[in-house]
Amino acid sequence: MPRANRYYVPGYVWHITHRCHKKEFLLKFARDQRRWLHWLFEAKKRFGASILNYAVTSNHIHLIIKDIRSAVIPQTMQLVAGRTAQEYNHRKNRKGAFWEDRYHATAVETDEHLSRCMVYVDMNMVRAGVVSHPIEWSFCGYNEIQNPRQRYSLIDYESLINLFGFQSMDELKKTHRGWVEGAIESLSHRDRQPQWSESLAVGSEEYVRDMKGKLGIKALGREVIDVNGACELRETLTPYGANLGIENDTLSQENTYYWDI
Repeated sequence: MPRANRYYVPGYVWHITHRCHKKEFLLKFARDQRRWLHWLFEAKKRFGASILNYAVTSNHIHLIIKDIRSAVIPQTMQLVAGRTAQEYNHRKNRKGAFWEDRYHATAVETDEHLSRCMVYVDMNMVRAGVVSHPIEWSFCGYNEIQNPRQRYSLIDYESLINLFGFQSMDELKKTHRGWVEGAIESLSHRDRQPQWSESLAVGSEEYVRDMKGKLGIKALGREVIDVNGACELRETLTPYGANLGIENDTLSQENTYYWDI
């Protein structure tokens, strides 16, 4: 069962990344990606999880979520990761860990840093070379924001509108689409941006130093550094690894691709 690698601060937005055990492609089938999304929807219903964006790939997931109250993020991750793993192991008659022991959480300031993080998640499969535009990938929040659902929606549209100070859903859709198109045109999506999956916090210097104080002992020994105009609360992590292959099979769209987080 996954354990958070830090304390959460209610009211803040967090980018969660979680890898499959030993970087295996355990989410390579569309049915398992759909089940992960199913349990995320259940977490929204049960715990009131405020989901801002997401992406499911072959060997890891991204989730941007607002911590609305104590324990909602650990409860969400326990349910989603635990049930996905149980169903997969039962179907495959498999034993052993499905996920890496700990998922990683990065606090993100709700300004231009959050918009950049949103685009980073949207562009995951484009960055991998699997699709040319996030609209082509079924298992990400981009499509749900651009084509809002009346029922069974995962995205908390109201929170997104309020966080960015928009006046309407149409303004959110138009602006969000513009962010992604701008990233594609500038080719900036090709660059790996480790701050979103290796730092404890990303934002202005004031925000990051404030978050360091709120995280207390969990932030001891972490440095506040400035990278390209954004401050990060950096920790030391093992690099994500090298290219891996998977057996040729009938897979969902990502097929035999590997990408970083």
